[in-house]
Amino acid sequence: MPTPSMEDYIEQIYILIEDKGYARVSDIAENLQVHPSSVTKMVQKLDRDQYLNYEKYRGLILTPKGKKIGKRLVYRHELLEQFLEIIGVEPDKIYDDVEGIEHHLSWDSIDRIGDLVQFFEEEPERVQALREVQKSNEAQNDEK
Repeated sequence: MPTPSMEDYIEQIYILIEDKGYARVSDIAENLQVHPSSVTKMVQKLDRDQYLNYEKYRGLILTPKGKKIGKRLVYRHELLEQFLEIIGVEPDKIYDDVEGIEHHLSWDSIDRIGDLVQFFEEEPERVQALREVQKSNEAQNDEK
């Protein structure tokens, strides 16, 4: 299994390839806010671990193993964003919160969150009922 740092790189590479058709070291560095030399070291490690194929000055491609993990990591990220949105987290906090928690949850927890997101999406009244509970709790907290 990849480390959390490796996951960040695989996820970013997957997104870049999906969006642009390619992933360059400079693009990865910019998106992850790291130095290109750090990206090169990690890409070489990911190549050794068979998540991607890298040729210096030629670029990189994800292996089937890397694509599978990349797709799952993007799913996890998007699912956690949906979950936080459903439970009413402020939109400007969602991305940072997802970045903070995504590596600390088991895939079993991710799957259960997926079930919960599906539960709320199947009947929007459930989200409205949650908002009413939240309003009530906020009112009670304001009284304290």
